[in-house]
Amino acid sequence: MSFFERLQAATRHSLLCVGLDPDPAKFPGAWQGDASRIEDFCRAIVDATHDLAAAFKPQIAYFAAQGAEDQLERVIAYIRQVAPQLPIVLDAKRGDIGATAEMYAREAFVRYGADAVTLSPYMGYDTIEPYLDYADRGVFVLCRTSNPGGDDWQMRPLADVEGQPRLFEELARRAQHEWARIPGQIGLVVGATYPAEIARVRALAPTVPLLIPGVGAQGGDAEATVRAGWRADAPILVNSSRAILYAGKTVEGLGAAARAVAQRTQAELAQARG
Repeated sequence: MSFFERLQAATRHSLLCVGLDPDPAKFPGAWQGDASRIEDFCRAIVDATHDLAAAFKPQIAYFAAQGAEDQLERVIAYIRQVAPQLPIVLDAKRGDIGATAEMYAREAFVRYGADAVTLSPYMGYDTIEPYLDYADRGVFVLCRTSNPGGDDWQMRPLADVEGQPRLFEELARRAQHEWARIPGQIGLVVGATYPAEIARVRALAPTVPLLIPGVGAQGGDAEATVRAGWRADAPILVNSSRAILYAGKTVEGLGAAARAVAQRTQAELAQARG
């Protein structure tokens, strides 16, 4: 199956993407500050939420900062074991060219076995092309991100002329019409904190998958997000990380608390989809 086909299948029952951003400083109880517990923490989250999720999104920096790449490999293997049908998106935001991009693609798709990876397009199509050689995998290109600083570049018109498209709009257009070799192979990252921009991206890229972070701790509205981005033939993943991960205050209550937040978020997304 292509990545797009796997994503379509997974999003039929849920739109929720559970982000895995394990910060030992925020771990509950006796695990707090213990980086050796990263795998245990993530496995507990996976156990509690995999039947509610459409995908998991491990953020590589949280593992690499602790020298825990081996734990990341085992976490991904564990997801494959308990929820083999769910896509795994490696949140790496890579953005290099040539042989270096080829190595980053190998890291994401061969070493870690991810189904998709997040990329920065700042250096152009060269940064994306090596990943497309993996025909059964996907990429999510940063388009309109959820952080306020995204305005610095993403909202700027391409020329100082009235009516010119803004950078994020041109990225959306290219993802729809020019870049993908296989339909659905290239998706876009659009923040839930900007529902008007989600709607604009969807208008410009009607069949492109969207990865939408920002629901939960960042304050994005689940209903507005789904109404702006969801289409029956264009899957979306709505990501929540911190709100789910750190709901529990004890090791014993970690799973139950995470599940409660995930269940509530998944229900909100399902209601919005109708």
